[in-house]
Amino acid sequence: MGKKGLLERLAEGPVVGDGSYVFTLEKRGYVKGGPWTPEATIENPEGVKQLHREFMLAGADVLQAFTFYSTDDKLQLYGNQAGKSVTCHVLNEAACKIVQEVAAEGDDVLICGGCSPTPSYMEGKGKEVVQQEFQKQVEVFSHRKEVDFLLCEFMGHVEECEWAIETMKAAGKPIACTMRIGPKGDQNGVLTGECAVRMAKAGADVVGINCLYDINTSLKTIEIMKTALDGAGLSPYLMTQPLGYHCPEVEDMLEGYFHLPEAPFAMEPRLLTRFDVQKFARAAYELGVRYLGGCCGFEPYHIRALAEELAPERGRLPKASAKHEPWGGALKGSMFEFMRKRAGREHWENLKPALGRPDHPVLQNYLDE
Repeated sequence: MGKKGLLERLAEGPVVGDGSYVFTLEKRGYVKGGPWTPEATIENPEGVKQLHREFMLAGADVLQAFTFYSTDDKLQLYGNQAGKSVTCHVLNEAACKIVQEVAAEGDDVLICGGCSPTPSYMEGKGKEVVQQEFQKQVEVFSHRKEVDFLLCEFMGHVEECEWAIETMKAAGKPIACTMRIGPKGDQNGVLTGECAVRMAKAGADVVGINCLYDINTSLKTIEIMKTALDGAGLSPYLMTQPLGYHCPEVEDMLEGYFHLPEAPFAMEPRLLTRFDVQKFARAAYELGVRYLGGCCGFEPYHIRALAEELAPERGRLPKASAKHEPWGGALKGSMFEFMRKRAGREHWENLKPALGRPDHPVLQNYLDE
């Protein structure tokens, strides 16, 4: 009996995705911040494999090939040196080999072929040129049987989503599409609800959002999408992979956390706790979201929190839970009495973590435009 595909699993219950790649690999010394391109698949494949393994151990049902920003036009943008030595095809082939090797070590893990937005769209080069860039991304995934579905993510314009989905259909695999938008809509002024409807009508089986906005803003955005889809009589599965940092100040700004002066290299004080992620997972599931993962800042322990919170619906705990008890339960084994008192849900659910920086603002008063 073959493994169940993405759509079959979504029909049965929640699917847990993986988390942050470019942010996490930059911190580990494998990705250059700024270009954020994935030549680590060639230069440091073991580093990429290790992160895949950590997400799988944490409970991810899906491992996404590390192909974000692999388009040829992105590899050559603004003097990026990566485009001189590698191409989209070479990077995507390497990423597929890596993720296939790791997935084979696991238990029934799906492989996702990821596509990302093209600078050619932003430069106004037109549909034909943009679709050529998407075709170069898709061609590697389309002939590989181990790639179970395709994801077009971090999209800022629903028109580009439509062009991408049209290209991706030729691969004959399920399609997910997520946009980097909040409640205000896309970069061209298309409202959030309309974006969801247009992605679904274009042929996406799964629609939603990823990155740029925090968990609370993401819940508001996905609710807007769901309402619009219901009103249009459409029923794609809903997906959200939010930012791993709190940033309520930017909810109504079109480029989200990018407007924060601490982005991207000083975001750590805003990092979500595992308990934040548990609360988000439950709220998103109750809203109707069935594909839940994370984007920049979502570390493997955040994915474990998703998987543990949804364990009743999924019928299992992640392997990493063998070394973890929910709500700090393992603190019962601490040698310190005051620590043992924290072993329980009441303490952690009601905790309001301090920033620990007396001279720092709670929220940013100045946002870059």
